[in-house]
Amino acid sequence: MLKVLRSSILAGIAIGLAGFGFLACGVQSAYGSSVGAVLFCFGLLTVVEYKLKLFTGTAGFIGKEQIGELSLILVGNVLGCFLVSLLARVSGLAVVDAADRLLAGRLALGPVRCGLLAIGCGFMMTTAVTFGRKGRFLPLLFAVPLFIVCGFPHCIADAFYYLCAPWATLSANLWQILLLHLSIVLGNFVGCNLYRFIIDKENKIL
Repeated sequence: MLKVLRSSILAGIAIGLAGFGFLACGVQSAYGSSVGAVLFCFGLLTVVEYKLKLFTGTAGFIGKEQIGELSLILVGNVLGCFLVSLLARVSGLAVVDAADRLLAGRLALGPVRCGLLAIGCGFMMTTAVTFGRKGRFLPLLFAVPLFIVCGFPHCIADAFYYLCAPWATLSANLWQILLLHLSIVLGNFVGCNLYRFIIDKENKIL
């Protein structure tokens, strides 16, 4: 469990750094900038190359008996994002304002719509990681900018964005944010396993 936690924290740091770059490029909406979307690829490339434990890179490959481990991975990922969010807050860059705008956009959409959109992100992540594990990174380089420009939420990236938002915003909307994030986690999980539900029913997790 300690090994899994360490790996998942480092994966969260990688995604947090990618999110840091995304916010630093400026976010006028949930869609961000084209440059930021491309730079975000660093996060998933790091996760795949180092074989780190990322929620969306793991959920589509585990068995029923590993649900507990997946929950630990989610916690470790968020912890890693929290560490980078502290770095982002002292950077002097306008990441807090950018995170505030992005969070406002997510809250406006609400948990149902964000959860549904998160399915698309989950499917793309499992597909990208499947190719990446075989040393084929081109699908990954397309998948990450694609889910960002489509506005599909990624539960770990979003955790980083929320943790970068102003403390006043977080405290005023805590329960809405928690519900929103839970819906995104569930949506990502469904999307990560979509291929198993449809074409690989023998190995489906549910």
